[in-house]
Amino acid sequence: MLPGMAAIGPDWRVVDGVATAWFDTPSLIEGAALAGRIVELSSQIVVDLRPTGMRVRLDSGEHADAVSAAARGLGLAAIPAVLQQLSVVFESANPTGVRRFWQRVLDYEPGQEDGLADPLRRDAAIRIRHSTGLRPLRNRIHIDVARPAAAVQQAGLGEGSGPYGVCHTDPDGNEVDLVPGEVLGESSRTADWQAVFSAMVCYRTTSPTQQRDLAAAAAALADDTGFPLLVDVRPGLVIIDSGKDQWEAGAHGLDLDYTDLAGNLQTAARELGATADPGLARFVQVFVDAADVAAVRAFWIAALGYIHDRRAAVTDIYDPRRLNPVLVFQELDASETDRRRQRNRIHFELAVPPDVAQSRLATTVAAGGQLLAESENRWRVADPEGNELVVVSGA
Repeated sequence: MLPGMAAIGPDWRVVDGVATAWFDTPSLIEGAALAGRIVELSSQIVVDLRPTGMRVRLDSGEHADAVSAAARGLGLAAIPAVLQQLSVVFESANPTGVRRFWQRVLDYEPGQEDGLADPLRRDAAIRIRHSTGLRPLRNRIHIDVARPAAAVQQAGLGEGSGPYGVCHTDPDGNEVDLVPGEVLGESSRTADWQAVFSAMVCYRTTSPTQQRDLAAAAAALADDTGFPLLVDVRPGLVIIDSGKDQWEAGAHGLDLDYTDLAGNLQTAARELGATADPGLARFVQVFVDAADVAAVRAFWIAALGYIHDRRAAVTDIYDPRRLNPVLVFQELDASETDRRRQRNRIHFELAVPPDVAQSRLATTVAAGGQLLAESENRWRVADPEGNELVVVSGA
């Protein structure tokens, strides 16, 4: 039990070991107002501001009542049922070697179960569990990571393979496409921004007041254009993010040149005295190979509560609140029988609140999942082609 969790209020659930709440908001501006009050309570509270609401995560229950009271004072309601946290699990006969490789790729810090965690608490955690099972063939799941070009070079993985020269493999043969990003646009007005699949900028801040004002300015500028901006507040940091591909006109579908909005956001941040740290930008997504893409994709939409990308030719599915990683599906040759039968070395783990775990499991099975195993508060399910998801209740 985390400190203070015994007295946690009804707005909160412990999800993946963290006290978490989601508050619906009618716009980014109202969410930013709540974020401003929260950062004044504690610099350690983690806030993810979205156009439809805000996720708040606490390391203890100390500020839960105060956050809930601030939300009620603004007329905002908590919706615990939407909370979830997706992580990626590696089963390995060489956990140490696999951990070292992925730490270089991701620039993560040590996490739970001998795994790795994003120090910015944005991207999916990596868990690494010892396994003696022999699985020599190529996985049907792999990971894409985009980071600034200098960070990719510093990772020191050497020359990549594949059609784009960016594919690398860990000691078990698990693959990553480590993609170098670039500065967004050609104007100095967007010099702080990195294009890493998302258009992203990370600003160092020196006070809660500066964080509050920057979040409020970003919300106001985005709302003026109708753009669904992502704003994450961390200790000493504000991260502003378009979401994957959303800075491109075909993805957002708005009458908007995103670089204009990015330039205005940069101007506002600099006027407030915030300093960009381009090396922190990172985007992580997961690819799933499938012989029947439509069927497998439909399963994961139901299991994760995700939605389709609006673009007809794109197979991405994503969290409607943009809090969990994007999944992308690509066609697998149905003749690769052995590879299709091999159990993956990678699977997913989905932590949900205890009071929705059974309904989520039922939804997952109804979508074509096969229940493979269950233990206390854990259910292992396979999709129609054997890719696995473990549903975890609560912590």
